[in-house]
Amino acid sequence: MNARTRRDPAITLFATLMTMDHDPAIALFAAVAAHHGETWVPSDSVKFGSNALRVNGKIYAALTRKRHLLLKLPPARVAGLLASGRGAPMESGGRIMRGWITLSPDAAESWIPLSNEARKFVTTVAQPKRKRS
Repeated sequence: MNARTRRDPAITLFATLMTMDHDPAIALFAAVAAHHGETWVPSDSVKFGSNALRVNGKIYAALTRKRHLLLKLPPARVAGLLASGRGAPMESGGRIMRGWITLSPDAAESWIPLSNEARKFVTTVAQPKRKRS
C-alpha cells in the first residue's frame, strides 16, 4: 500500500528560509517586507498575489516568479522609470499592465525607496465606484 506523503509546511518554510542567502531576491523582498513592518513568508504558489505585500487589502509590492520586485505606481512614474531604464514593464497574458513595473535584483538599492512610493500610492489612490446591477 502506497501512502501519499505530504510535505510538512513547517519543513518547507524552514528549507526556504535556509536557502534565502542563496537567492538574493528572496532576501531583498524579505528586507522590503521588514522595512514596512510586515512578516513575509515565501510561497511556492503560482497565484498572483501569493508573494505580495498589501495595505488595506490592496497589493503594492510582490515578488514575481522570476524573482523580480513588482510594484504598483502611478502610470506617469512607471513611464519615467521605464524611460530611464530602471525597470521593465509588467506583462500578463501578453498585455502590458498599466501602473505596474518590475525591478530586477540588480536594482536592489531602489527596492525599498520605490516600495515606499508604491505603498503611499496605493493608500492614497481612490478606487472607481462600481456600477450596481
